[in-house]
Amino acid sequence: MTQHDRLRADAAALQDDLVRLRRDIHRYPEVGLDLPRTQQAVLNGLAGLGLEITPGRSLSSVTAVLRGGDRESVAPPGGEPVAAVLLRADMDALPLTERTGLDHASRVDGAMHACGHDLHTAMLVGAARLLSAHRAALAGDVVFMFQPGEEGWNGAARMIEEGVLDAAGPRVRSAYGMHVRSYGSPVGQFRSRPGPLMAATAELRVTVHGAGGHGSMPHLGRDPVTVAAEIVTSLQTLVTRRFDVFDPVVVTVGAIHAGTTSNIIPDTAEINATVRTFSTANQARLRTEVTRLCRHIAEAYGLTAEVEYLDGYPVTVNDEQQYEFARTVISEVLGEERFAPLTHPVAAAEDFSEVLNEVPGCYLILGASGADDPTKAPPNHSPQAVFDDRILADGALVHAELAIRALRRHAGPPASPGQAPRRPWRRPTP
Repeated sequence: MTQHDRLRADAAALQDDLVRLRRDIHRYPEVGLDLPRTQQAVLNGLAGLGLEITPGRSLSSVTAVLRGGDRESVAPPGGEPVAAVLLRADMDALPLTERTGLDHASRVDGAMHACGHDLHTAMLVGAARLLSAHRAALAGDVVFMFQPGEEGWNGAARMIEEGVLDAAGPRVRSAYGMHVRSYGSPVGQFRSRPGPLMAATAELRVTVHGAGGHGSMPHLGRDPVTVAAEIVTSLQTLVTRRFDVFDPVVVTVGAIHAGTTSNIIPDTAEINATVRTFSTANQARLRTEVTRLCRHIAEAYGLTAEVEYLDGYPVTVNDEQQYEFARTVISEVLGEERFAPLTHPVAAAEDFSEVLNEVPGCYLILGASGADDPTKAPPNHSPQAVFDDRILADGALVHAELAIRALRRHAGPPASPGQAPRRPWRRPTP
């Protein structure tokens, strides 16, 4: 039996344990950066594996380092440290009330693992168990990154600040993660693409300041509602007439607040929108264009507009070589039919982008729909989203194979500063 066959058999043997872990985490979801119960579940799952474990200082993260058993044979000359790679799972839930009716549905009012982070966590615990059992095959070290606060809290950036990328000693040479989908893709199919995979985000907040009055005499006031309405429609025209359709921009107004009753013109009207872009140039340019548009429309009617443009997560960019590596690994380990390239990027956002801004790597999407027809299934973030536990062992196996093979590729000294991979995106300065 080959090492790969043993690894695959061991992964299959973990399936039932991973299902129990995932369902326990699902029953007791936690939101944000403080996830004490989930953190403890991870620590329990890693117990006895001989890992170097560091809990987070400002968040309930877990960083675990596995020292490979084949370090001496690949140790670089001159006493340089061996290579390290990083595997990541996010652990937080959403502020959402579950409506699936499952036996293992959330028992916490107003919280639900509707994005599948419970599966991510269980798969990475499984990978840690697999790699610990096969540490003799590791030509270097593995950093396991269990991260809170992906859902808008930017927990990845906090873990980077606390040193997760350097937890093994030298900075990790590459990083890998995966995200399950409750819809669209067949169960067990991995998808990804080179270059931009997921969008950068920003939040647009506009307050139009006018002058209130009686609804029967609008000419005596300065109505911010009509100006806000024009801004909303003009934002869509801005997208289609000022930006290249092949470098997409999405501006979605999700909230408008104004007034108290039908016959009172309010003093102000507020607009909240989410912005999605896939390039540095558009992210920077959109800030300027949107701000100017909102202010000038208000000025045209004798009003003013206060504009806040708040950057969120960066673009998630897959390194091209790391994408090809991950695609090859999945095709060889599970079969070519289990990988399907994505033609277009996804307009959702992900704070694993913070990691990929620092080191080259690849992020994968894994089909995990619990519905008979994934194309009609409720999407991630739906209170009715259902995920299929059958993918847990394969997810753990792919994590483990990526780490083993990446360390073999990285054996030797790191690239010199002049050869270091160029990071494709940096957050614009506010």
